[in-house]
Amino acid sequence: MRAACAALGGVIAGFASLAVAELAAAVVRPEAGPVAAVGGAVIDRTPPALKDFAVRNFGTNDKLVLELGILAILALFAVAVGLLTLRHRIAGSAAVLVFGAVGATAAVGRPEGRVSDALPSVVGALAGAGVLYLLSGRLVAPRPAGERATGAFDRRGFVVAAGVAAVASAGAGLLGRRLTSAVQAGAEASRRDLKLPAPASPAPAVPAGAELEVRGLSPFVTPNKDFYRVDTALVVPRVDAGEWRLRIHGKGVTRPVTLGFQDLLRRKAVERDITLTCVSNEVGGPYVGNARWLGVRLADLLREAGVRPPSEGGRADQLVARSVDGMTIGTPVEDVMDGRDALLAFGMNGEPLPFEHGFPVRMVVPGLYGYVSACKWIKDIELTTFDAYDAYWVKRSWSRRAPIKTQARIDTPRPFASPKAGTVAVAGVAWAQHRGITRVEVRVDEGPWHPARLAAPAGRDIWRQWVWEWPATPGSHTLEVRATDGTGAVQTARRAGTVPDGATGRHSVVVDVT
Repeated sequence: MRAACAALGGVIAGFASLAVAELAAAVVRPEAGPVAAVGGAVIDRTPPALKDFAVRNFGTNDKLVLELGILAILALFAVAVGLLTLRHRIAGSAAVLVFGAVGATAAVGRPEGRVSDALPSVVGALAGAGVLYLLSGRLVAPRPAGERATGAFDRRGFVVAAGVAAVASAGAGLLGRRLTSAVQAGAEASRRDLKLPAPASPAPAVPAGAELEVRGLSPFVTPNKDFYRVDTALVVPRVDAGEWRLRIHGKGVTRPVTLGFQDLLRRKAVERDITLTCVSNEVGGPYVGNARWLGVRLADLLREAGVRPPSEGGRADQLVARSVDGMTIGTPVEDVMDGRDALLAFGMNGEPLPFEHGFPVRMVVPGLYGYVSACKWIKDIELTTFDAYDAYWVKRSWSRRAPIKTQARIDTPRPFASPKAGTVAVAGVAWAQHRGITRVEVRVDEGPWHPARLAAPAGRDIWRQWVWEWPATPGSHTLEVRATDGTGAVQTARRAGTVPDGATGRHSVVVDVT
């Protein structure tokens, strides 16, 4: 019984640590909380292969799985220190401070870390150590001097103390959440009250026939709620648009620029349909989506700052974008300034950017995987060279340059589906941003290739739907698809993983026709 209570005391002390730390983080900043800080540090040090495993198996729930894992480890640690107090009350209580040291080190050591970020973990650990010391004192029954200790202990006193500690911790956690919500209210209001400007350069009308009417096929425009999200932020930044600033500086910048959000809105707004793809997308994977973006041309801002691309004698060949969460993304200057619709976007599908997708401003560069182009919550742009600086993912074994590879995906029928014999619509999407798709072919059981019917082209930076009417016969069959891009290059059959610059191979599905 004493051991069970000691373990419970450790768990309550751990809960107190997290609750008080969350309250302190509401005062410092939400990203400084110990779970977010440790989780961020784990992500920073995760090998690419393990990161790919997490994305592949847990999808957009990878961060939730990481957080639950951290909490599970903390719970086991709490049980261990609680049991330790049975023999060494002071040492067991002091062991909680290890929790604070780990959290503080992780918080300060993150790319965007500040000294003040250590405070939540330290304060939380001190509170947890105090709670555990008090609770462990109830596990020893009072006895006259000189008598030996027995297995008895103050059960009623422990239950009362544990209950008070648990209620107080819950109150601290609730107060922390409310304070965090109050701090974030300004950012949420700035998004809610934002009225997007009318585009001076509207997106071309989507041509008739660009969206095929096939059940199970991905829609031409991906709704914001369904658009993929892959990033390292455990706590989604809430940035007040009124306080947002962007600085452009560095090599070859003759006129440094600092812009506020209203400065950006007063500029010529450009609206474009652009398909984005994550480099972590496996062949046939879900991390690709098409949206209508509203923003300003990044190339125009760079030229106003005096920047010239390398082809015009410019000194910088890399643009390093920095996010408020510390992420750095390196983009080739030549690609940003070659005439493509590279945007600093503030609108997505007719509404302000969702916080999860970078509000108030993010980068969108057609033709490049997101890890070298799509900086969310952007706050700083530095012009430099690839030789002088390696951005976040390049330091982790990914390539410096990463144009999107030609890919096609079968959306319907789904793997292991059981369609009826007869005419079956095999349909999906294909993409080769900034090159376009000119042909899609499907084959059955490694037989001859059959041309699919393509939807009307909407632009070379936009994915293209396709469909092939398959005369299906009973039995198990393998369907395989390949695409040809605007340069005439046919999608390769060579299988390769996502590291270091995107997966290759052809998507296939197995179905059982009845």
